[in-house]
Amino acid sequence: MNPVLDLSSRLTVLPAVYGSGDFALQIRRRLRQRPFDCLAVALPPSLGPAVEAGVAALPRISVAVQAEVALDASYSYVPIDPCQAVIAAVREAMDSGVERAYVDLEVGVYEPQTTLLPDPYALKNVQLEKFLAALLPVLPAPEAGSQRAQRIRRMAHELHCLELDFEHVVFVCSVADWPWIRQAYTQRLSFADHFTGPSMPQLFGAAEETLFFVLGELPFITHLYEHRRAELMSSGDESLFLDGVKALLLEARSTWASRLEVDREGSEGLSPQLLRTLLKYVRNLTLLDRRLTPDLYSLAMAAKQVVGDDFALAVIETSRQYPPQRLPSPQGEQNIAMGIGLIADADGEARPGKDRLEGSPRIWRALPLKPSLGPPRGDSALWRQQWNPFGQCSHAPEDRRIESFQQSVRERALAFAGEEPRIEKFTSSLKDGLDLRESLRNWHSGDLFVKELPPARGKVEVVVFLFEASSAGDEEERFSWRSTWYAEHAEESTLCFFATPFVEHMVGPGIGQSVYGGCLFLFPPRHIPDIWTDSRFDGAESVQERLLMGALFHSREKRVVLVAPASPSRRWRRLARLYHRQLLFIPLRRFSPVTIDRLRRFHVLNGRHVRSYASRFIRDMR
Repeated sequence: MNPVLDLSSRLTVLPAVYGSGDFALQIRRRLRQRPFDCLAVALPPSLGPAVEAGVAALPRISVAVQAEVALDASYSYVPIDPCQAVIAAVREAMDSGVERAYVDLEVGVYEPQTTLLPDPYALKNVQLEKFLAALLPVLPAPEAGSQRAQRIRRMAHELHCLELDFEHVVFVCSVADWPWIRQAYTQRLSFADHFTGPSMPQLFGAAEETLFFVLGELPFITHLYEHRRAELMSSGDESLFLDGVKALLLEARSTWASRLEVDREGSEGLSPQLLRTLLKYVRNLTLLDRRLTPDLYSLAMAAKQVVGDDFALAVIETSRQYPPQRLPSPQGEQNIAMGIGLIADADGEARPGKDRLEGSPRIWRALPLKPSLGPPRGDSALWRQQWNPFGQCSHAPEDRRIESFQQSVRERALAFAGEEPRIEKFTSSLKDGLDLRESLRNWHSGDLFVKELPPARGKVEVVVFLFEASSAGDEEERFSWRSTWYAEHAEESTLCFFATPFVEHMVGPGIGQSVYGGCLFLFPPRHIPDIWTDSRFDGAESVQERLLMGALFHSREKRVVLVAPASPSRRWRRLARLYHRQLLFIPLRRFSPVTIDRLRRFHVLNGRHVRSYASRFIRDMR
């Protein structure tokens, strides 16, 4: 006998934390280890037929709803969730042809109970018996005379009765009730009679968009459990949840990348390094919540902070996907919407709903998101038709952001172009810092050496950004909009660029979104001829080369900064010598991919008056 789980030679209790996929796997594994001829579960007999009908309809999720005898028209319900330990046990018994017994007390109005419990992920490394023993000191005892105490005594009595008819009974119940059921069973305490007039439960389908409030795990994770079960894949169950979180993020990345106009493959948007940072952020948020596995809020918050609001929204949308729910529903079955403590009745009115298999308490937490995704097609087409071709201006916050960035690039380029630092022995000043290499080389002498960085000579007037590798065919097709914008004030640069057509991505009335393919900043600003119509640059072999030729030609300073994915070709270096200029190359990979993505996406406003309301439609890319 198992001294922790066996109440007698004929009776085994399997306590479970409701709403946990890990516990559902643990219960299923225990049921397969030892033969049994009767399964008892902590549900009243009236719910048995509806629950078993819902189990037979899996993987489609349904809800067994029972109206209560109350003035406020409330309901109690049982979610037919494959990640619920009770449902997994009933499913296993039905597949094996084993008798099922529903031993809970029939009540007119169900009184729910919630108990804060440790994360069941600990079962990966801790035996079930040790996990249960660790919980004993913190499990609350039922109050004398309460409905919970009456239910516990009734279940203990029913277990005694089942022992008379079956050789081995397995009882699945809540871990919070397990010690007190054991006590009532041992002491043979008196029990209450069933409520005589329970209403007949009905089976409803659950709307896919509200499965968040029905399932114990995320709908996407629940689908992975079901997929692995259908494929008879038992290996790897221990890491299924964490693998599911990674699969969720990768699927969300694919969804998010398909909406971006920056990169067709989506590799620039969420690199492996950025994904690693995201997972570390998720881990830290989870530990702050005193959990071992992340919830949806932690995943979405990490996605928002590390990548952006668009990706956070893609994570939320992906997490609620449960493809089996899109299968045709059985004839006569209706779908209902659910919420936290709410259930929509046949009239569509929200009524109080009590989950009989409630796990950890659920709470609402606000996460403000302001995605930059485009509007519905109808609005986009209308805004495109209303565009005035004679009015164009930029969005001021984006101007300040990219001007600040290109100024920092100028300073970095001048630092690279400066002379070699002078190294001298430390006397009275550290100057520009300690030179570790020279100090270590002369460690035997005990002397310290400092470095002095001489100021860079000259200035940089023109900075050129090229955001993608040169491919003439793709550039002509994708970046078909070319323009030159002149500064509105002395703090702005003269800007020449090629980008995607903004009219193809309207995000608001008089607001279009575009993506830079390449751009040229000339500061201090001055008027120059439009390089895209200047015949002096017709010899360029690509739009990138034409932009570079314009930069080399119009720069009054010797140095021209080039930020690009790859170093300049021999042809471009010959062009620089032809114009008597020097190219200062900075690899694009030295900058954060997220920063580059946010900077190269900009908005075009149909006149300065649009600036008064543009922020309502444009996400603030901090």
